[in-house]
Amino acid sequence: MKTTAAPGSLAGLLVIWALTRAALLLCVLKVIVFPGPDVTSDVSVIYRGWFDVLSTGTFPRDDVTWQYPPAAALAILSPGLLPFLEYATAFFVLALVADLVTLALLLRAGRGPGRARRGAWVWVAGVPLLGPTVYARYDVMVTAVAVAALLAGVRHPRLMGALAAFGALLKVWPALLLLGVRRRAAWVAAGVTGVAVAALFAVLMPGAFAFLTFQRDRGTEVESLGALVFHVARHHGWQGEVLLNYGSVEFLGPYVSLVSTGALFLSGAALVWLVVWRVLARRSEPHTVADAAFVGVLLFTATSRVISPQYMVWLVGLAAVCLCFRGSRMGVPAGLVLVACLVTVLEFPVWFAHVVASDALGVSLLVVRNGLLVAAAVVGGRGLWRATVPGRREVAAVPEPVRAAERSVAS
Repeated sequence: MKTTAAPGSLAGLLVIWALTRAALLLCVLKVIVFPGPDVTSDVSVIYRGWFDVLSTGTFPRDDVTWQYPPAAALAILSPGLLPFLEYATAFFVLALVADLVTLALLLRAGRGPGRARRGAWVWVAGVPLLGPTVYARYDVMVTAVAVAALLAGVRHPRLMGALAAFGALLKVWPALLLLGVRRRAAWVAAGVTGVAVAALFAVLMPGAFAFLTFQRDRGTEVESLGALVFHVARHHGWQGEVLLNYGSVEFLGPYVSLVSTGALFLSGAALVWLVVWRVLARRSEPHTVADAAFVGVLLFTATSRVISPQYMVWLVGLAAVCLCFRGSRMGVPAGLVLVACLVTVLEFPVWFAHVVASDALGVSLLVVRNGLLVAAAVVGGRGLWRATVPGRREVAAVPEPVRAAERSVAS
């Protein structure tokens, strides 16, 4: 029965992928009109403008909406690989290719003892839940690199380190993939790759690190956890406003800097927890690195000053990698992320006007979506801790020489 069921299951998965991705392409190509604001303008207007600047050999240093590490230039320039297509169309096609590559990696990872195809199902189901925004941002390309890095880490630590560093130079967050890595080869490869690629951009293209200043000056974006303070405060006399600022819709006015600082404090607290976990963790299984990366990105996404809809594709990709391993404890957090994806497409783009207006519908959607992300982070963190950090009785049962040897190997 297993022999006959497996091909059917795979065929069904591929059919669903093809149908859902065709629908996404039709939406971004505007054959199907998706409700809400046009999500493709970032590609046809902003990315296209950056393409013109980057093609001259420099970064858009005077454009505060450029908030990305230097390797992001490769994603923006990539439609040039398809010169026979209009820029936006080429970008959407390449986003589809990145989606397909990710699926292929997950399907390959799902084969063998202790593995499962459910990771591929998470990817197939999660991406279309986010609507056409997925193909109208370059995050799906970054996620493909991150998925490749995590899956390579099981047998090829140097390749994982190199891919993680390259991903971090695409959009910073893939640096968190190294949270659970203990093999020195991965860290060395990451350091060498990161320094080499960053130096290459710094030498060849002026303004490679201007994005650091622009990121520092960002405020509180209307979809973030901290923004809920101002969504409620607007109904009680708060005198601020909602404006397009630094490339996103943000709250501006009294106490915004205080809430933004609070978000940074929460992210700092998340980092402290991750460092403590890293120090105390003793047990490691093949899925531990993926689980740690998923929890880390969950924590930083939930506490960020900005939670753009495309950030969710990161979480879908990492959750999918976790669930390629039967032993992973990330099943419940992955389910919560999938539900959060469905709520996300409702708050943007479908009912984004209600979010900007801070009315009952908009605030309710944000409470639910952000609440799901917080719950996923808490449940995931608890599962990671229990799976890797021994309890007091377990520690006491291990002789001190053995613990010293473990610490020596880990270092």
